[in-house]
Amino acid sequence: MDMKMKLKILVMSLLMFSGLKVNAQNDDFIQLVTAATQAPSGHNSQPWLFEIGTNEITILPNFSRELPAVDPSHREFFMSLGCALENLCIKASSLGYVTQVNISQEGIIKVGLQKSEAVRADLLSEYITKRQTNRSVYDGKIIPDAVLKNLLKDFNSDKVSIQIFDKNTEVFGQLTGAVMQGNTIQMNDPAFKSELLSWIRFNKKHSESTNDGISYAALGAPNLPRWITEPIVKMSLKGKKQNKTDLKKINSSSNIVLITSVADDIHSWIDAGRTLQRFLLSLTKENIAHAYINQPCEVPEVRNQLREKIAVNHQFPQILLRIGYAKPLPYSKRKPIREVIKNKYCLLYTSPSPRDS
Repeated sequence: MDMKMKLKILVMSLLMFSGLKVNAQNDDFIQLVTAATQAPSGHNSQPWLFEIGTNEITILPNFSRELPAVDPSHREFFMSLGCALENLCIKASSLGYVTQVNISQEGIIKVGLQKSEAVRADLLSEYITKRQTNRSVYDGKIIPDAVLKNLLKDFNSDKVSIQIFDKNTEVFGQLTGAVMQGNTIQMNDPAFKSELLSWIRFNKKHSESTNDGISYAALGAPNLPRWITEPIVKMSLKGKKQNKTDLKKINSSSNIVLITSVADDIHSWIDAGRTLQRFLLSLTKENIAHAYINQPCEVPEVRNQLREKIAVNHQFPQILLRIGYAKPLPYSKRKPIREVIKNKYCLLYTSPSPRDS
């Protein structure tokens, strides 16, 4: 074999090795984006897009999926991006990547990624695919105090606070009343109801056609023709009816959780989302169900009342949850990865739709 042929083989080998390395990293980055998309979002709107770079992933706000009636300031929108960011960073640790996060004033999130043998995998990674929002009636069992204390021990932020209120306490009752007040206001708002209905997926066919929204299955409803289910849902969107339903669900829960932040801007909302996601994954680890009762945080006058009377140090209320024990529900749909990655040339394969809620 002459020297020219040897050089040609060497070059081809180097190119093949380089290609394998790039492909392996690209597969890792697809896994990271998939984990990010399994975060929760308002009405399961999935308000994100992703760009994959050589050594970074950018999370972009997708304002075409905003919720102007329920979230006009984009507060919950950016909290959802924070949840997605936290999932991505947690998953990155399990794949051996160090992450460096930069957030612009507009809420564009860049995550630098570098391989390192010194990285320790975050144990919450295995619960990303298991977490779900469980909107069912819970079984009424009380979460032991020791479990609650253990849940809170890793959350020591000077920016975001988590308060847990026991059932049958005065504050639990006040928060329940705030949910009822929020329901009454929202259910008398035509824009709110119209927006909510636009995101409900009334049966299996409807849900699979969009891969987003609030699934009939996640609501615990049967798979019936839309001409049957849609009128029933519309009839139920009334203040008294919603209050009766939510009161039953709250009373079946063990605790109410309030997450607040010192500031109330894009960076604070993303930080709150990151804290929320870690807390939700920690709940999942303990087999504790959760669901949002965030109406009081969505109605300005009720939110102000929470801030003045209940929130620690008059911080800004961001999320209200009920927690307890319940049987799992079917998972909500997620958009296929190819639909949320902007630079699609990075995709080496067509991935299935990630699941969750």
